[in-house]
Amino acid sequence: MSSGAHNLEKDIKKYKKIYFALLIFTVVTVLAAKFHLAVHLAIILALIIATFKASLVASFFMHLATERPVIYWLLIFTGFFFISMLLLIYVSHYSIYEGLHHVP
Repeated sequence: MSSGAHNLEKDIKKYKKIYFALLIFTVVTVLAAKFHLAVHLAIILALIIATFKASLVASFFMHLATERPVIYWLLIFTGFFFISMLLLIYVSHYSIYEGLHHVP
């Protein structure tokens, strides 16, 4: 078997694994929707699952896994921004409800 054919089979196996991982995360998303969570928890859970799926797509289908370190710094910044947004959702949920209890 030639080197090109071997690499192609290796890539196909890798893409099949990514496909099944995305399929599993999609099933997890649907199952998570079946639980009747509070809105802020449901949003946080959905964003976490979507982040895993997006990172798989970006890393392997967009070939970012083999890019230079600048990409990693951008991903770290994006992760920091994502966590900051989750914390803002969490904090705003409690500040809205605490404000409603003080209304006469």
